[in-house]
Amino acid sequence: MPLPESLRTERLLLRRWRASDRAPFAALGADPRVMRNLGTLMTRGESDALADRIEAHFAAHGFGLWALEVPDVDAFAGFVGLAHARFPAPFNPSIELAWRLAPAHQGRGYATEAARAALRFGFEQLGLAEILAFTTTSNLASQRVMQRIGMQRDPTGDFEHPALPQGDALRAHVLHRVRESDHEPSG
Repeated sequence: MPLPESLRTERLLLRRWRASDRAPFAALGADPRVMRNLGTLMTRGESDALADRIEAHFAAHGFGLWALEVPDVDAFAGFVGLAHARFPAPFNPSIELAWRLAPAHQGRGYATEAARAALRFGFEQLGLAEILAFTTTSNLASQRVMQRIGMQRDPTGDFEHPALPQGDALRAHVLHRVRESDHEPSG
């Protein structure tokens, strides 16, 4: 059975990317409020290269980081989805749940709602046994989302992200996990 190209929730649409998503995505990567827990600001070229990698992941695996749309409000509010994490870490290779939302859409429960849909997809459509999420130690908002969707902190898995330089304040990351056996199936 082919994988769906989009997911719907009560308020949101998680869908494949469109060419029109690239400009607002570049704006996210250039926004210090969005990038404060992610590292340096991104140029348009870096943003487009990341969008290309997201599309390549979809092409290779049938899933990835969906563009997040708030119907009748915003055609591109950010992204939420699942991706292969392959950087050097004891828990990799793994499947990571990730999100990035525009400031206008933060604090509205969209990340939680979309992340729940992505988890359901991962467990029910992909048959995954476990999904991970990680963020900087200072990103308490994302850690709260992880907790709300049933993920558990794994302090033994906390790590220093190898993509960030030694001494970078964002290098220290916390790891959260959820196993299929602990996930509540959809009704």
